Amino acid sequence: MTRNVIQEIEEEIKNNQVMLYMKGTPAQPQCGFSYTVVQILNQIGKPYASVNILADEAKRQAIKEFSSWPTIPQLYIGGEFVGGCDIAREMHESGELAELITKAVGETV
Repeated sequence: MTRNVIQEIEEEIKNNQVMLYMKGTPAQPQCGFSYTVVQILNQIGKPYASVNILADEAKRQAIKEFSSWPTIPQLYIGGEFVGGCDIAREMHESGELAELITKAVGETV
């Protein structure tokens, strides 16, 4: 049986309201951009899931194809691709990211 990495990604995004594909883990980010997004998500304080794409080369390539976005990290909220570090930072500064995450996880602001 061959592994369907795109299907794995679809399932991860469907099963997690806030999904972060990153280099490293939230406890040990392996690049500054992933670190920044983890800090933003931790500051917002809502639950999120993550995948360390450095531990899975097939997924590292597949996530770029899946989103048509060439860089990591990639943030998905409510099943939708939001963007990478710069977009997450801009949305956080405007308050839009916390609002979007709160709405996705079903809690009031």
